[in-house]
Amino acid sequence: MALAAHRVVAVVNIPTMRNYLAELIGTFALVFCGTGAIVIDQQSGGSITHVGIAITFGLIVMSMIYSLGSISGAHLNPAVSIAFTIAGRFSPKLLPGYIASQVAGALLASLVLRSLFPANVLLGATMPAGTDMQSFTMELILTFFLMLVIVNVAIGSKEQGMFAGLAIGAVVALEAMFAGPVCGASMNPARSLAPAIVSGHLEHIWIYLVAPTIGAALAIPTWKYLTSGHRKDQQ
Repeated sequence: MALAAHRVVAVVNIPTMRNYLAELIGTFALVFCGTGAIVIDQQSGGSITHVGIAITFGLIVMSMIYSLGSISGAHLNPAVSIAFTIAGRFSPKLLPGYIASQVAGALLASLVLRSLFPANVLLGATMPAGTDMQSFTMELILTFFLMLVIVNVAIGSKEQGMFAGLAIGAVVALEAMFAGPVCGASMNPARSLAPAIVSGHLEHIWIYLVAPTIGAALAIPTWKYLTSGHRKDQQ
Protein backbone atom coordinates (compact mmCIF):
# COMPACT_ATOMS: atom_id res chain seq x y z
CA MET A 1 0.00 0.00 0.00
CA ALA A 2 2.81 2.39 0.85
CA LEU A 3 4.49 1.65 -2.48
CA ALA A 4 1.23 2.20 -4.34
CA ALA A 5 0.68 5.52 -2.56
CA HIS A 6 4.24 6.58 -3.42
CA ARG A 7 3.60 5.83 -7.08
CA VAL A 8 0.41 7.91 -7.09
CA VAL A 9 2.25 10.87 -5.58
CA ALA A 10 5.02 10.54 -8.17
CA VAL A 11 2.53 10.51 -11.04
CA VAL A 12 0.72 13.56 -9.68
CA ASN A 13 3.97 15.51 -9.25
CA ILE A 14 5.39 14.83 -12.71
CA PRO A 15 3.23 17.40 -14.59
CA THR A 16 3.97 20.02 -11.92
CA MET A 17 7.71 19.44 -12.18
CA ARG A 18 7.45 19.72 -15.94
CA ASN A 19 5.70 23.07 -15.50
CA TYR A 20 8.45 24.30 -13.20
CA LEU A 21 11.18 23.08 -15.55
CA ALA A 22 9.47 24.77 -18.51
CA GLU A 23 9.33 28.05 -16.58
CA LEU A 24 12.98 27.73 -15.62
CA ILE A 25 14.06 27.03 -19.21
CA GLY A 26 11.84 29.76 -20.66
CA THR A 27 13.00 32.42 -18.22
CA PHE A 28 16.61 31.35 -18.73
CA ALA A 29 16.15 31.84 -22.47
CA LEU A 30 14.52 35.24 -21.96
CA VAL A 31 17.29 36.57 -19.73
CA PHE A 32 20.14 34.92 -21.62
CA CYS A 33 19.03 36.25 -25.01
CA GLY A 34 17.56 39.57 -23.88
CA THR A 35 20.19 40.75 -21.42
CA GLY A 36 22.78 38.92 -23.51
CA ALA A 37 21.88 41.22 -26.40
CA ILE A 38 22.50 44.22 -24.14
CA VAL A 39 25.87 42.88 -23.01
CA ILE A 40 26.99 41.95 -26.52
CA ASP A 41 25.87 45.34 -27.83
CA GLN A 42 28.12 46.98 -25.23
CA GLN A 43 31.02 44.63 -25.90
CA SER A 44 30.79 45.09 -29.67
CA GLY A 45 30.51 48.86 -29.68
CA GLY A 46 26.80 49.07 -30.48
CA SER A 47 26.55 46.54 -33.32
CA ILE A 48 23.17 45.23 -32.17
CA THR A 49 21.67 48.68 -31.46
CA HIS A 50 18.79 49.57 -29.17
CA VAL A 51 16.25 48.53 -31.80
CA GLY A 52 17.95 45.16 -32.12
CA ILE A 53 17.82 44.66 -28.35
CA ALA A 54 14.09 45.45 -28.26
CA ILE A 55 13.43 43.04 -31.12
CA THR A 56 15.50 40.35 -29.39
CA PHE A 57 13.36 40.59 -26.26
CA GLY A 58 10.17 40.43 -28.31
CA LEU A 59 11.32 37.47 -30.41
CA ILE A 60 12.53 35.36 -27.49
CA VAL A 61 9.27 35.93 -25.59
CA MET A 62 7.29 34.98 -28.68
CA SER A 63 9.43 31.88 -29.29
CA MET A 64 9.13 30.64 -25.71
CA ILE A 65 5.36 31.13 -25.71
CA TYR A 66 4.99 29.00 -28.84
CA SER A 67 7.38 26.33 -27.59
CA LEU A 68 6.44 26.16 -23.89
CA GLY A 69 3.00 27.76 -23.68
CA SER A 70 1.14 24.46 -23.85
CA ILE A 71 3.23 23.06 -20.99
CA SER A 72 3.40 25.78 -18.35
CA GLY A 73 1.73 28.77 -19.94
CA ALA A 74 5.17 30.34 -20.51
CA HIS A 75 4.58 33.05 -17.93
CA LEU A 76 8.35 33.69 -17.63
CA ASN A 77 7.50 36.51 -15.25
CA PRO A 78 6.51 36.51 -11.56
CA ALA A 79 4.26 39.55 -12.09
CA VAL A 80 2.30 37.63 -14.75
CA SER A 81 1.93 34.58 -12.53
CA ILE A 82 0.74 36.73 -9.63
CA ALA A 83 -1.75 38.55 -11.86
CA PHE A 84 -3.17 35.27 -13.22
CA THR A 85 -3.58 34.09 -9.63
CA ILE A 86 -5.48 37.27 -8.74
CA ALA A 87 -7.67 36.71 -11.79
CA GLY A 88 -8.54 33.22 -10.55
CA ARG A 89 -7.03 31.64 -13.64
CA PHE A 90 -4.01 30.11 -11.97
CA SER A 91 -3.68 27.88 -8.92
CA PRO A 92 -2.24 29.63 -5.83
CA LYS A 93 -0.58 26.31 -4.92
CA LEU A 94 1.60 26.54 -8.04
CA LEU A 95 2.55 30.19 -7.58
CA PRO A 96 5.57 29.76 -5.23
CA GLY A 97 7.05 27.06 -7.49
CA TYR A 98 6.54 29.19 -10.60
CA ILE A 99 8.21 32.23 -9.04
CA ALA A 100 11.10 30.12 -7.72
CA SER A 101 11.57 28.52 -11.15
CA GLN A 102 11.49 31.86 -12.94
CA VAL A 103 14.01 33.45 -10.58
CA ALA A 104 16.25 30.37 -10.77
CA GLY A 105 16.21 30.40 -14.56
CA ALA A 106 17.01 34.10 -14.65
CA LEU A 107 19.85 33.71 -12.15
CA LEU A 108 21.36 30.83 -14.13
CA ALA A 109 21.28 32.94 -17.28
CA SER A 110 23.00 35.88 -15.57
CA LEU A 111 25.64 33.58 -14.10
CA VAL A 112 26.36 32.14 -17.55
CA LEU A 113 26.65 35.66 -18.98
CA ARG A 114 28.98 36.60 -16.12
CA SER A 115 31.23 33.65 -17.01
CA LEU A 116 31.19 34.60 -20.70
CA PHE A 117 31.65 38.37 -20.21
CA PRO A 118 33.41 38.81 -16.82
CA ALA A 119 34.40 42.40 -17.58
CA ASN A 120 30.85 43.60 -18.13
CA VAL A 121 29.72 45.75 -15.23
CA LEU A 122 25.90 45.57 -15.29
CA LEU A 123 25.14 42.35 -17.23
CA GLY A 124 22.02 43.99 -18.63
CA ALA A 125 20.66 45.14 -15.26
CA THR A 126 17.86 47.70 -15.51
CA MET A 127 18.77 51.17 -14.29
CA PRO A 128 16.71 54.39 -14.27
CA ALA A 129 18.01 57.03 -16.66
CA GLY A 130 16.09 59.73 -14.78
CA THR A 131 14.45 59.77 -11.35
CA ASP A 132 13.32 56.66 -9.52
CA MET A 133 9.69 57.82 -9.61
CA GLN A 134 9.85 58.35 -13.36
CA SER A 135 11.01 54.78 -13.91
CA PHE A 136 8.58 53.42 -11.30
CA THR A 137 5.64 55.06 -13.07
CA MET A 138 6.75 53.91 -16.50
CA GLU A 139 7.34 50.33 -15.37
CA LEU A 140 3.90 50.23 -13.74
CA ILE A 141 2.16 51.52 -16.87
CA LEU A 142 4.17 49.33 -19.25
CA THR A 143 3.39 46.17 -17.27
CA PHE A 144 -0.26 47.17 -16.98
CA PHE A 145 -0.55 47.28 -20.78
CA LEU A 146 1.45 44.08 -21.20
CA MET A 147 -0.75 42.17 -18.76
CA LEU A 148 -3.90 43.57 -20.33
CA VAL A 149 -2.81 42.07 -23.63
CA ILE A 150 -1.73 38.78 -22.05
CA VAL A 151 -4.96 38.22 -20.13
CA ASN A 152 -7.02 38.88 -23.26
CA VAL A 153 -5.12 36.59 -25.63
CA ALA A 154 -4.21 33.75 -23.26
CA ILE A 155 -6.41 30.69 -22.94
CA GLY A 156 -6.95 30.32 -19.20
CA SER A 157 -3.45 30.88 -17.90
CA LYS A 158 -2.04 29.10 -20.97
CA GLU A 159 -0.52 31.45 -23.51
CA GLN A 160 -1.08 29.09 -26.41
CA GLY A 161 -3.57 30.78 -28.74
CA MET A 162 -2.61 31.01 -32.39
CA PHE A 163 -1.77 34.70 -32.14
CA ALA A 164 -0.91 34.89 -28.42
CA GLY A 165 2.84 34.65 -28.92
CA LEU A 166 2.83 37.20 -31.71
CA ALA A 167 0.70 39.69 -29.77
CA ILE A 168 2.64 39.38 -26.50
CA GLY A 169 6.04 39.39 -28.20
CA ALA A 170 5.05 42.48 -30.19
CA VAL A 171 4.02 44.37 -27.04
CA VAL A 172 7.29 43.47 -25.32
CA ALA A 173 9.29 44.69 -28.32
CA LEU A 174 7.19 47.84 -28.68
CA GLU A 175 7.52 48.84 -25.04
CA ALA A 176 11.23 48.02 -24.93
CA MET A 177 11.68 50.08 -28.10
CA PHE A 178 10.40 53.38 -26.75
CA ALA A 179 10.78 53.02 -22.96
CA GLY A 180 14.03 51.09 -22.72
CA PRO A 181 16.31 54.16 -22.79
CA VAL A 182 14.39 55.70 -19.87
CA CYS A 183 13.59 52.89 -17.42
CA GLY A 184 14.96 49.72 -19.01
CA ALA A 185 11.44 48.45 -19.82
CA SER A 186 11.83 45.41 -17.64
CA MET A 187 8.16 44.60 -16.92
CA ASN A 188 9.50 41.50 -15.19
CA PRO A 189 10.88 41.21 -11.63
CA ALA A 190 12.90 38.06 -12.42
CA ARG A 191 14.50 39.63 -15.49
CA SER A 192 15.72 42.59 -13.38
CA LEU A 193 16.54 40.75 -10.17
CA ALA A 194 18.98 38.25 -11.66
CA PRO A 195 21.47 40.63 -13.32
CA ALA A 196 21.19 42.99 -10.36
CA ILE A 197 22.23 40.23 -7.94
CA VAL A 198 24.98 38.78 -10.11
CA SER A 199 26.43 42.19 -11.02
CA GLY A 200 26.03 43.51 -7.47
CA HIS A 201 23.91 46.52 -8.49
CA LEU A 202 20.85 46.34 -6.25
CA GLU A 203 20.46 50.05 -5.58
CA HIS A 204 17.33 50.46 -7.75
CA ILE A 205 15.96 46.92 -7.71
CA TRP A 206 12.89 47.85 -5.62
CA ILE A 207 11.49 49.72 -8.62
CA TYR A 208 11.64 46.65 -10.83
CA LEU A 209 10.20 44.33 -8.21
CA VAL A 210 7.30 46.50 -7.05
CA ALA A 211 6.16 48.50 -10.10
CA PRO A 212 5.68 45.56 -12.53
CA THR A 213 3.83 43.56 -9.86
CA ILE A 214 1.43 46.43 -9.15
CA GLY A 215 0.97 47.17 -12.85
CA ALA A 216 0.14 43.56 -13.71
CA ALA A 217 -2.23 43.28 -10.72
CA LEU A 218 -4.08 46.47 -11.70
CA ALA A 219 -4.67 45.09 -15.18
CA ILE A 220 -6.89 42.31 -13.78
CA PRO A 221 -9.79 44.38 -12.35
CA THR A 222 -9.61 46.57 -15.44
CA TRP A 223 -9.87 43.51 -17.68
CA LYS A 224 -12.75 42.10 -15.62
CA TYR A 225 -14.66 45.36 -15.83
CA LEU A 226 -14.14 45.74 -19.56
CA THR A 227 -15.03 42.15 -20.42
CA SER A 228 -18.06 42.03 -18.11
CA GLY A 229 -19.47 45.05 -19.91
CA HIS A 230 -18.82 43.35 -23.24
CA ARG A 231 -20.70 40.23 -22.15
CA LYS A 232 -23.68 42.30 -20.98
CA ASP A 233 -23.80 44.13 -24.32
CA GLN A 234 -23.98 40.81 -26.15
CA GLN A 235 -26.89 39.52 -24.05
